[in-house]
Amino acid sequence: MMELENKNTTAVDHEYGASEIQVLEGLEAVRKRPGMYIGSTSSSGLHHLVYEIVDNAIDEALAGFCTEISVDIGPGNVITVQDNGRGIPVDIQQQTGKPALEVVFTILHAGGKFGGGGYKVSGGLHGVGASVVNALSDWLTVQVHKDGNIYEMKFSRGQVVQPMTITGKTERSGTQVRFHPDPEMFTETTDYDYDTLHTRMREEAFLNAGLTITISDSREEEVRRETMCYAGGIREFVSYINRNKTTIHDTPIYMSGAKGDDAMAEVALQYTDTYNEIIVSFANNVHTPEGGMHEEGFRRALTNALNAYGKKANILKNDDKVSGEDCREGLTCVIAVKLTEAQFEGQTKAKLGNASIRTLTMSVVSEKLEEYLEENPKAARLILDKAMMANRAREAA
Repeated sequence: MMELENKNTTAVDHEYGASEIQVLEGLEAVRKRPGMYIGSTSSSGLHHLVYEIVDNAIDEALAGFCTEISVDIGPGNVITVQDNGRGIPVDIQQQTGKPALEVVFTILHAGGKFGGGGYKVSGGLHGVGASVVNALSDWLTVQVHKDGNIYEMKFSRGQVVQPMTITGKTERSGTQVRFHPDPEMFTETTDYDYDTLHTRMREEAFLNAGLTITISDSREEEVRRETMCYAGGIREFVSYINRNKTTIHDTPIYMSGAKGDDAMAEVALQYTDTYNEIIVSFANNVHTPEGGMHEEGFRRALTNALNAYGKKANILKNDDKVSGEDCREGLTCVIAVKLTEAQFEGQTKAKLGNASIRTLTMSVVSEKLEEYLEENPKAARLILDKAMMANRAREAA
């Protein structure tokens, strides 16, 4: 007993009071716990910095103001992202008394994505993108072309090193961000992989029909460059995924629908003669590798629609039915939803949690797929035959 009391007294010696609570000012929090904001400080986090800046440019495209975005990996792994949007605001932001440009790059949770005014739909949901990239770069320079002037600001590890300055005249509008990832933060590597960025930029071009995205790598003498623009949007995405496969119906089936101004869903799908399913989903242009409500709604509606058509067309007899798994064999599908108040699980946005989007996706797929099957009995028969064959093989196994 005595021993126990001694232990307790030593524990009380060190008081846990207000002085123990650390308040991390501004962007120190990001430098202290970078993983909370970009997932990790490995290669995936390094590439995430580029996506955050590109997401801001894409938000301008979603709002209807930007048609071209370019991303370059320069010598020394310096990243330059440029767009032809409206340019980040440069006027004084009232709460802080600082130029809006400075606020966007130095204050967490600052941006046009919280009130209804700035952006209806945005991928950079938390308003932390630009400031997090700034905090994790050993230097960052931003130039805004707006109202005939070029405004420039320079930062180092989140601190202002050159206040906003007018450096020249311009006839265009848009934003250019150049930064170098901080080797103190990214100890594993600061080396960008062209193919990783290229794949992501191609996805973004598919998801935003008509938006032109150029990716280049000018680290070597011979510059690698590709410009991508897909008028067919996610239909072309499905065709691209299936480019080396044999498809069982000619063109991808495309469906879309909206609920007021707040949400819209689009789905493109095509069946191949393979046995595996590929479902790629996005919410506000952010890839959701763990799926979520939009995928769940799609799966339910697909199974219901194929069974309902099978019964109606007398292909499925009596109590026969095909399971969800059977319906998805050989399926390639891209689901893209856009919504104002996206609820992602986790800062890295791997899974979508909005229940309302499940309902919207279900109703869009149920209605449009039913129409397609009715109007294209030949393709409908091929799809159902494939599902029934999968069903028989599973039962035999």
